[in-house]
Amino acid sequence: MKIINKFSVAPMMDLTDRHCRFFHRKLSEKALLYTEMITSKAILYGNTRELLKFNPAERPLALQVGGSDPAELGQVASIAEELGFDEINLNVGCPSSKVKSGSFGAILMRNPGLVSKCVEAMKCSAKNMKVSVKCRIGVDQQDPSVTLPAFISSVSNGGADYFIIHARKAILSGLNPKENRTIPPLDYSIVKSMKEKFPDLAICLNGGISSLDAASDLFSEGFDGVMLGRASYYYPEIILSRVDSRLFGLGKPKNMVEVISELIPYIDEELDFGTRLSQITKHLMRAFLGYKNAKEYRRYLSENAFKKGADSKVLLNALSIIDPN
Repeated sequence: MKIINKFSVAPMMDLTDRHCRFFHRKLSEKALLYTEMITSKAILYGNTRELLKFNPAERPLALQVGGSDPAELGQVASIAEELGFDEINLNVGCPSSKVKSGSFGAILMRNPGLVSKCVEAMKCSAKNMKVSVKCRIGVDQQDPSVTLPAFISSVSNGGADYFIIHARKAILSGLNPKENRTIPPLDYSIVKSMKEKFPDLAICLNGGISSLDAASDLFSEGFDGVMLGRASYYYPEIILSRVDSRLFGLGKPKNMVEVISELIPYIDEELDFGTRLSQITKHLMRAFLGYKNAKEYRRYLSENAFKKGADSKVLLNALSIIDPN
C-alpha cells in the first residue's frame, strides 16, 4: 500500500486560498493542505503563475484540479510538478451545476473509464508526484455497492495513488452544493467495505468528521487517512492546532496568540506586494473562539482591516484585545 498523508484539510472554494494555507501551516506541520479547485482550462489558458502561486512554507501541498480532458490534465500535472506541488488531485466529487455543465466533478462518476484515462495521463506527465482522486460514493440513482467498486477498480488501473471518498452521494438534480454537503446521508460502511475489497489501495475518508476524537476512531477502523473540511477552517484551534500532537505525537498544541504573532512578517511582505490586509485577516476571524474578548477581537478586525492603508498594526492591536487566560 502506498503511503499517504494521514490528515488533510479539504479543498474549499473561496476558503483555502494561499493566505489561509499559510496560516494553517503555522498550526500544523504535518497536515496535507489543498488549493481550492482550479479548472484545467483556467490553468492552461489563464494567469497560470498567479493561479498556482504559493509560499514554499505551505508544503506539503496538493493542487486540486477539475477537468475531464486527459491531454489537458496531463499538461496541468506537468506544470504542477515543475512548480513544486507535492500532489495533484482530480476532483470527481463537486456537485455544482457549473461543474456538471463542464463535464467534470461528480458527474464523472458515471464515466470511470474516462477518469482512468485522465489519471493515467497525469501519472505519465508527472512521474514523481502523487496523483489522487477525490470522489463521492455515487451520484443520483447509482447503487454505490455496485458502481463504487467498479469505479475504484477502473481508476486504480489508471494509476491513482489513492482515493479520498466523501461518504455521501452527490444529488446532481435538486440539491445545491451546500445541501449536497449535508442532506445525502453519510455511509461510512460502504467506504470501509471498499478498504476491505481493495486492501492494497490507500483510502482516505471525508465527510461529517468534526473532531480529532472522531478521526482517531476512524483510524482504528482501518482507514488510511481522514480529510476534514469546514471543521478545520471554522475551528482552527480545536482541530488544526492539535493535529500534530494528537494524531502524530509531536509536541504540544500550538498557542494561537503566538501563531498569529508569527504571521506578522508574512503580512508585511504581502502588503508590500499589493495584498490587502483583509484578504489575510478574513481567515483569522475564528482564531480565538471561546476566548475572553473574542467578539471584540473580531469586531476590531471587521471594522479596521478593510480600511485603506491598513497594515499589520491592525492585527497587533486586535491581538492586544484577547485575554489568553
